Amino acid sequence: MIKTIIFDLDDTLLWDQKSVAVSLRMTCSYAEEKCGVDASLLEQAIRSMAPASYTETGVYDFTRSIGINPFEGLWGEFDDEGEGFQSMKTVMPEYRRTAWNRALQTVGVDDEALGIELSEYFPAMRAKNPFIYEDTFQVLEQLKGRYQLILLTNGSPGLQQTKLEMSPEIAPYFDDIIVSGAFGIGKPDASIFEFALSKTDISKAEALMVGDNLMTDILGANRAGIKSVWLNRKKKAPHASIFPDFEIHQLQELIPIMKQL
Repeated sequence: MIKTIIFDLDDTLLWDQKSVAVSLRMTCSYAEEKCGVDASLLEQAIRSMAPASYTETGVYDFTRSIGINPFEGLWGEFDDEGEGFQSMKTVMPEYRRTAWNRALQTVGVDDEALGIELSEYFPAMRAKNPFIYEDTFQVLEQLKGRYQLILLTNGSPGLQQTKLEMSPEIAPYFDDIIVSGAFGIGKPDASIFEFALSKTDISKAEALMVGDNLMTDILGANRAGIKSVWLNRKKKAPHASIFPDFEIHQLQELIPIMKQL
């Protein structure tokens, strides 16, 4: 019998990809107003230049170990405890300026001042555009009180807390919230799943992981010996060697699975 459900946050409960897309679109439209650049071409460019520039930062290996993606790097403050985060705090402003300037240059605009302006404009837009999937609260409401609920998210403690503050209805559903940056290593490392279980009084057989990412949520659950549900909203192809116990396309489909279990 399942007693504890462990949820991922980004693109499982919070629609982070939509927040990024809307904020990028608004930022690129602002650039179009400023200099006439094609906003859609600039968006394509920044989607390419941000990951490329991210790999060149001196903190890239640290960000990978914690699970902080390039688009979080475009807006996070990272003023968290620890040498890694303090290095990020120092490095990320330059990364943001570089990424936006390279994107502008890709579409034929050489305007360093505009690149700096866009590097500050995007964080402001991202802070104004939180999105939550419409079925998130319906499902959490049905599960709260029947199961122990744990939120297990990769990222910076400060940035993940900011996301939760932007959508304050989510946190009260959870008995515990675990952030990889506070723990020291992120999903899919088995140790963070074992740490989550240590917050409970259950066995691995009584836990279930629910997440959208095969490479972090499902692989990590497999490594830790925990049952998993892959929330495959985009109906992606299965992986050759990573196997969830269940696959769903909407979060609401979790409820019938819980009745089975």
